[in-house]
Amino acid sequence: MEEKIRRMEVLIRTLNEASDAYYNGKAERMTDYEWDKLFDELRQLETETGTTLPDSPTQQVSEDNTAGQKEAHEFAALSLAKTKAPDDLVKWAEERPIWISWKLDGLTLVVTYDGGKLQKIVTRGNGHIGTNITHLSPAIAGIPNTIKAQGHTVIRGEAVISYDDFEHYLMESGEDYANPRNLASGSLSVKEPQDIMDRHIQWIPFTLVYTDETLDSWGDRMAWLDTQGFRTVERELITAPTPTAVEACLARFTEKVTSRQNPFPVDGLVVCYDDTAYAQTGSVTGHHATRAGLAFKWQDESADTVLKEIEWSCAASTISPVAVFEPVELEGTTVKRASLCNISECERLDIGGSGTRLSVIKANKIIPKVIAVTDHVGTFTVPDTCPVCHAPTQVVESEASGTRTLHCTNDDCPAKQLKKFARFVSKEGMNIDGISEQTLAKFINLGWVSEYADIYELRSHIRELAQMEGFGEKSASNIMRSIDNSRQVEAQRLLYALTIPLCGIDVCKRLLSAYPLEALVDEAIKTGDDLFATQAEPQDVFAHVAGIGPEKSASFVRWFRNAHNLARFRRLLPYLVVTNPETTPQGDRCQGLTFVITGDVHHYKNRNELKAYIESQGGKVASAVSGSTSFLINNDVTSTSGKNKKAQQLGIAIISEDDFISRFTE
Repeated sequence: MEEKIRRMEVLIRTLNEASDAYYNGKAERMTDYEWDKLFDELRQLETETGTTLPDSPTQQVSEDNTAGQKEAHEFAALSLAKTKAPDDLVKWAEERPIWISWKLDGLTLVVTYDGGKLQKIVTRGNGHIGTNITHLSPAIAGIPNTIKAQGHTVIRGEAVISYDDFEHYLMESGEDYANPRNLASGSLSVKEPQDIMDRHIQWIPFTLVYTDETLDSWGDRMAWLDTQGFRTVERELITAPTPTAVEACLARFTEKVTSRQNPFPVDGLVVCYDDTAYAQTGSVTGHHATRAGLAFKWQDESADTVLKEIEWSCAASTISPVAVFEPVELEGTTVKRASLCNISECERLDIGGSGTRLSVIKANKIIPKVIAVTDHVGTFTVPDTCPVCHAPTQVVESEASGTRTLHCTNDDCPAKQLKKFARFVSKEGMNIDGISEQTLAKFINLGWVSEYADIYELRSHIRELAQMEGFGEKSASNIMRSIDNSRQVEAQRLLYALTIPLCGIDVCKRLLSAYPLEALVDEAIKTGDDLFATQAEPQDVFAHVAGIGPEKSASFVRWFRNAHNLARFRRLLPYLVVTNPETTPQGDRCQGLTFVITGDVHHYKNRNELKAYIESQGGKVASAVSGSTSFLINNDVTSTSGKNKKAQQLGIAIISEDDFISRFTE
């Protein structure tokens, strides 16, 4: 008995430390697989001993400790009981209609509206008390300032970052985060929303907690949220939850995970009753409401293998360890590599050298992950020189998370540019099909590619490429054909491909709507007889362009004023035929008019689509109301917002989206 109690104490301490790291943006202590395994062991020991110790995670909601003003929740945000067995879902359903939706992997936020206006945003915290982060609403997409419903509305949803936005952020910021959830949870303690705008946090509602409307169906409640303009979680109704129907639904969601059809990180699925009145009749056990819902987590399939070597690979701004091991079959695919993330993770796992026995999974059906060392052999060593450029390396410890990562001290090392090369060849960039990030890493390590222009000289290596493992003559020929096809490129795609910080595709389009490419670069660097002699301040050069402003202007200008960047850009241009976008309006219904758009739109997909229409009709869209503004478009015409007040002061007409459509489209 005493031995079991001591083991429970160790498990509680270990699990609580891991939860703190998980929910508060710190270095990851363990995988979900490991956490679930230890949690199940603790729960089993509590059953065997009939004892529950203080601070046991089986009796409390895992807590985010977001810094800021604390606030009690109107409705407690309890956690869900979990299962990995499909049969448990069938049994729990009790033959009643159920909904299955994603269990999004981010940070839960509770959003409240009164009188149609946003009142507050509060983190989940410990389920009873959270942190008020309403000031960050401008930096969180999906939380409108106003909704149609005028009553009291409380919504629970998940703040998440998509895989693509996560990769772009790491590439442009040079920071190191383990995963999108880690970045999202670490973002909500900041004081100013502009500090996290570039992280593209999105809030996706997953349940309507309260509304003055009478809606007893969970499906109707979610549909009601859709009518209010929210982008709610993907879901599927099972009217008759038989084993066959449940298995089929789980298979459809699983396919979307494994094929990457879902852009957001998830750590399972959520099951809930359609009958919300029945769901409220359950009891509360520990920190679970028995009928509020049930979380389903995939049963990760593990396999044992033997480590062949640790390969130190290119990553955004780090040199990351990758375990290369004897091939194993997992989830229907052959797996022979898994990222070890960083030095801290290697030390946590106690990774050894060649011959070390490993246990490997595909976390959430997607990502190969080493979860344990079962037999340590040899020594884990950190290289003191970069495997690509051979400059000295440096181990850096993050002040925020304590994570130890390896960095090359050479600022120009190609290893630091892998993510940038990946963006260069991406579909949104130069659209060079057949060159993956892994292939780029090989080209860099072989010394074939060290700048963008080198990609257009790869034909000189076609014979070597055709003989490389996984390629062949046909594959090599297809890559060369794709490279040739990319030589003719639109200017906006080229600019995007250069990975200029803060310059996504929309910024590139805006700049090119004001200047053709050559003039744009000349304006940035002010070329002349005396290069750089008459330069304006970077933040002032393009701040006048709608939607750019001083920060993006400064980033763009500084990139081109960097002699190294400019030289590489000019070496690339002779390989390309660049076409500038057509800026001639398609009509004249908005000719000579300047609009400002604020608030949410309902008829157009988003404000950018409305802006594009206005510009196609000869109009302009500005970011702020001024004396030159013709109309302010705001669906909340009677709002007391700053823009509405300014428009009223200047005598500028405030029109709704419906008014705009009737006057300028019909």
